[in-house]
Amino acid sequence: MITLECNYSKKLGLPQYSSHQFSITLRTEIADLTQVQAESARLYKLLQEGVDSSIKDVGFLPIPNNGRSNGHPEGNGNGNSQGNEQNWNCSVKQKDLILKIVNEHQIDKAQVETLAQERFGKTVKALNKLEASGLIEELFEMTGQSQSNGRGRFQQRFQSKAGAR
Repeated sequence: MITLECNYSKKLGLPQYSSHQFSITLRTEIADLTQVQAESARLYKLLQEGVDSSIKDVGFLPIPNNGRSNGHPEGNGNGNSQGNEQNWNCSVKQKDLILKIVNEHQIDKAQVETLAQERFGKTVKALNKLEASGLIEELFEMTGQSQSNGRGRFQQRFQSKAGAR
């Protein structure tokens, strides 16, 4: 008797630097050496179908920014993110500008979160630089400010005011 041991494994990358992997190993015996190639092909197809059908169930996915806050929640529900500022994916200047617009114009933070979810499918803190820029433009429109005088003009004005403090 000849023992064939076949293994098929697949690892998939998932959002938020996550991944999952699944593997199946089969062991079978064949009587004739001439059956090795046919039996190997059959087992490969069987293993591949088994792994592929099983790995489709993604299961738990981390919440954006989950795991980067050292076990602490991302805030206390009122938008206060003290100690968790590193959890923002956009630049520090963009984060500061978003918070400044929201605070100065007393915009409901839940409304800003809803806007980010509707437009980008993620939380405000999870927005990348390009998405944060889009959100800032929306906030300027909401507050009656206009960026028609050139991109970044309000950011420059904010930076100069912030530096004067």
